[in-house]
Amino acid sequence: MTADGEAAAREPLLGGMMNAGAVFRRGALVERPAPPNALALHAYLHALKEHGFDAAPTPVALTTDGRELVTFIPGDVALPPFPRWVVTDTALASVGSLLRRLHEASAAVAVDTRVTWPGDLADPEGGAMVCHNDVCPDNVVFRDGHAVALIDFDLAAPGRPLWDLAMTARYWIPMLDPESAAVVYPPGLVASVRLRILADSYGLSPWERGELPGIVEQATEVCRAFVARRVADGDPLYVRALTERGGWERWDRIQDWLAAQHDTFAAALLS
Repeated sequence: MTADGEAAAREPLLGGMMNAGAVFRRGALVERPAPPNALALHAYLHALKEHGFDAAPTPVALTTDGRELVTFIPGDVALPPFPRWVVTDTALASVGSLLRRLHEASAAVAVDTRVTWPGDLADPEGGAMVCHNDVCPDNVVFRDGHAVALIDFDLAAPGRPLWDLAMTARYWIPMLDPESAAVVYPPGLVASVRLRILADSYGLSPWERGELPGIVEQATEVCRAFVARRVADGDPLYVRALTERGGWERWDRIQDWLAAQHDTFAAALLS
């Protein structure tokens, strides 16, 4: 194939902010920037499959120019503003079930402590298993309205399963005040009801249900700090997103709303 033909075969894949404009499909493969811990991450993804979790890309190769090739998973991925089909109760429940499957397999995979895992969205308390940490709609593949695969494990790091669920809840409930949620989510989503659906589909224990609202608040603080670092570094995508979505006042509003809704969420989870 000529260089022109090779370039023409590269189909840009949209979504996400960290690797925006740098991810391409090449037939049955996806070519993307390799994370610094690619060798350990690839070993982890292979181990997941050995333990029965086949709902993630399979690493194929690392290139000499710092990129990776992984298998392409066909299906639908929702991008903001999110369409109604990705926020149905059925879709939400399937995300909870898929995350539980990931955690059951991940718990059987030893954490490679010789490498540095990304700390961007990692559980500050650490943990004995690798969590995805970024299960947002952009990173979940759907077919026929059901979540069938997780992609983009770049921010995966050791943590608590409940931390990963809290991070997931932030995106899928969403755990946002109504004004913030209206920017990219369809109207009419009742956070307390959706949080219960996610907890039920994941299979949370009563003790975990009592802990979840507080961990969501903790996860929101970590996400805010992540954005602050990106903005301080001058990342144009994060600077623009912060400006367009209401600045730091939006983050203040979200955190105030979460604190005010804490007891409501706890009651919904434990009722």
